[in-house]
Amino acid sequence: MTVALDPITVEVIGAALSSIVEETGEALVRASYSTNIKERRDCSTALFDREGRTLCQAEHIPIHLGSFLDFIPMVLDAHDPADMRPGDVFVGNDAYRGGGTHLPDIVLAEPIFIDGTLAAWTVNLAHHSDFVDRGHAHIYQEGLRIPPIRLYRAGALQKDVQDLILLNCQVPRERLSDLRAQMAANRVGVRRFTDLCARYGVDTVLASGVALLDYAERKMRAGLAELPDGQWRFEDVFDSLDFDDPLPLAVTITIAGDDISLDFEAPPQVRSGINMTRTALLATVYYIVKSVVDPTVLPNAGLARPITVSAPEGSVLNCTHPAAVNGRVQTCQRVADLILGALAQAAPKRVSACTNSTCTVAVFSGTRLSGPDAGSYWVYLETIGGGGGARADRDGLDGIHVHVTNTSNLPIEALELEYPLTLERYELIDGSGGAGRHRGGMGLRRVYRATEDCMVRVDISRNQSRSWGLNGGGAGGHGGFDTGPDTETFERGSGTLKAGEWLEVVTPGGGGHGAPDTKAD
Repeated sequence: MTVALDPITVEVIGAALSSIVEETGEALVRASYSTNIKERRDCSTALFDREGRTLCQAEHIPIHLGSFLDFIPMVLDAHDPADMRPGDVFVGNDAYRGGGTHLPDIVLAEPIFIDGTLAAWTVNLAHHSDFVDRGHAHIYQEGLRIPPIRLYRAGALQKDVQDLILLNCQVPRERLSDLRAQMAANRVGVRRFTDLCARYGVDTVLASGVALLDYAERKMRAGLAELPDGQWRFEDVFDSLDFDDPLPLAVTITIAGDDISLDFEAPPQVRSGINMTRTALLATVYYIVKSVVDPTVLPNAGLARPITVSAPEGSVLNCTHPAAVNGRVQTCQRVADLILGALAQAAPKRVSACTNSTCTVAVFSGTRLSGPDAGSYWVYLETIGGGGGARADRDGLDGIHVHVTNTSNLPIEALELEYPLTLERYELIDGSGGAGRHRGGMGLRRVYRATEDCMVRVDISRNQSRSWGLNGGGAGGHGGFDTGPDTETFERGSGTLKAGEWLEVVTPGGGGHGAPDTKAD
């Protein structure tokens, strides 16, 4: 059926779709149980059309798009749509057979039926901070792998599936509560999308979705056409506590008219969790190209049409089974700044100096010794901001999450209330931002003291390399961690804190912009 659309109707429906994903996101946050979601907002929501193309993603965590991109196509490939019913809910997380990018990110997708016909999908993701005290040599050590399977069938919980998932979790009570929050969020998405179709008609809503995809493509192509044609290359390294020598990375970006291609060079995948799946690479590329070319482009599948991405199969940027992927966000952050380094040559006024280029992570876990939950296992995941890169006209931001992470800071009161940890210092590190006409943003220092014995793993980068500056700006300060003199030696970022011992985590600063001895315009 052909539907006559006018721009106002398309705009109104586009705004309504954005409102739906934002509301479902708030429902997920407010209904959740774990601090990682209710406080740090490590979750995302989206709507997809019936073919599995992104209609709209909430402004939450860009890397979560990587776990959404292939999920609905994989559901449709594994399950006949003719056998789906209202109230079906599909769950999955696997990086190879489930469309995910790492196992803690569990996706719930629910088909939306209008008059008995599949019209769209409401999808959400929550990072379940549970799979700790594991190796990262390959995917089988990183947690439970879930392909796209039904968690609910026609509204009825498949309890055996839920029991299987919870049995493989270390904090099952928390997981169950967060899964229920995800279900509540999807129900909001179904209800709001159904109401939208009732108001404007399903044919008009679906046609508007197609129009919005086309509009995003036109906007992206128009932005690319404003940039000069040419080819630009940039190189950097990726350093990690998991290996001794930094890994070389490079990208060559070609702009031709209103098309852009990004060709990556990377070493073979490694026996470490820093490998990226192809969807993680695509999510990173789409985010950073959009942010440079035109930040106002709608966050839907249309923006990807002018973008071509290649990376060697079986490399750290495009890994194959059974590579470990738990720490893939570290590499995603470096890839984002790698792309900025190349685009700085094509559009210098649009690009900042290098950010802190990482997502510094500290994971604490142990068994509670006292209180009403004595004897229960606990897990606390902390991601810590660092310095932002200086801009051409202003300093870099201090102590922020950058690029594909975007989670919130956990308030100290919540940390100390819920976990046997005390935060003794939390401060910006003076001088950690790169020098320049505009200085880079400062990194952070956090010092934790354990009040009960616990295990710790720290993932950090820029501990050997430094975030580069632009146009004569200086490099940002290193990241790293330290422990007290009597603390047992940490092996590649992993170790144990006994009650009373402390851990200091330092995050990198951002690069400066412009030579320090020049004056601002």
